[in-house]
Amino acid sequence: MPSLGADMNVGTLVQWNVKPGDAIKRGDIIAVVGTEKADIEVEVYETGTVEKLIAKPGDKLPVGAPIAMIHVEGEAPVTAVAPVPAPSAEKPSGRRVNASPLARKLAQELGVDIGKIQGTGPGGVIEKHDVELAAKAHVPTAPETIERRAPAEPVAGMRHAIAVAMARSNREIPHYYLSTQIDVSKALAWLERFNQQRGIEDRVLPIALLLKAVARGLMQVPELNGFWIDDQLKASPEINLGVAISLRRGGLMIPAILAAHQKSVGDMMAATRDVITRARSGRLRSSEITEGTITVTNLGDLGVETVYGVIYPPQVALVGFGRIAERPWADHGMLGVRPVLTATLAADHRATDGHRGAQFLELLRHLLEEPESL
Repeated sequence: MPSLGADMNVGTLVQWNVKPGDAIKRGDIIAVVGTEKADIEVEVYETGTVEKLIAKPGDKLPVGAPIAMIHVEGEAPVTAVAPVPAPSAEKPSGRRVNASPLARKLAQELGVDIGKIQGTGPGGVIEKHDVELAAKAHVPTAPETIERRAPAEPVAGMRHAIAVAMARSNREIPHYYLSTQIDVSKALAWLERFNQQRGIEDRVLPIALLLKAVARGLMQVPELNGFWIDDQLKASPEINLGVAISLRRGGLMIPAILAAHQKSVGDMMAATRDVITRARSGRLRSSEITEGTITVTNLGDLGVETVYGVIYPPQVALVGFGRIAERPWADHGMLGVRPVLTATLAADHRATDGHRGAQFLELLRHLLEEPESL
């Protein structure tokens, strides 16, 4: 059972996408695992053959418990000891209900009796689309109480997961905070010219420029890009920008845009749109959850001017952006009004000091004031 974040201790196997004897290669999606936040597609990191599936859909297992045995190319098969799964939920009728966490959450929200649904997933697992079909067929339970019911358990579970991670962050990480104001008039003008050559559906929003600038800045200040593990900084050679995304039904996900330093501004916008869409539809990959090396949060669209974030452990930094607002601005002795953005940095004082953090924000300012360099 993979660890899909600092806030995960157990996971539920939702479905297998492979069977014994199947050939697999690195990057293949072999299973879906349910967490308190979402159902995540699990990638395999080896190339070989599936020898045995140990866990069954519906099994709830602790992180690290074996769920399958894979014969890796060039190695002898490894024997795994089957775990003892936690008891699954039983309906009063005694029938075991195998359903993904996302399906259970949707069933509770729509008032659908999940015990009456026939699952169409592997092994008869009830999936999200099964619940949606049942809801369209008008199979509600206790309709008179739907509006007055307490929030669905999976939503509470997500709040619990967030609370665990943030409590750990405040308990373990000695934060320091820095902020700077950036004149983004040149960046917005460059973006307007850039978008004139693109269709409406391909328009690039300011967030793509901000993410690109963060990735470029981290290339020169790599101490902010990595993890604090075993009492030491482990800088990452890859820059995978975790983007904080609010979900429509409540809660927060931080999937990563992988290899952000290799993406153009246009590619960054496409990747951002893609990861937001899949986060809100529950179709994220395990690598996008586990491989983020720094987090970026942007609350400018909500009118927030300054963001002081909480670092997501074991990462060592978080960059925050507020809204772009017109403000008085002095330039070469001339006073005028410019669109100004406040950028903040929350950093782990064990990994870096304020001097290094200030250098990063100065790089960020320079890059956004000279957008052609991006």
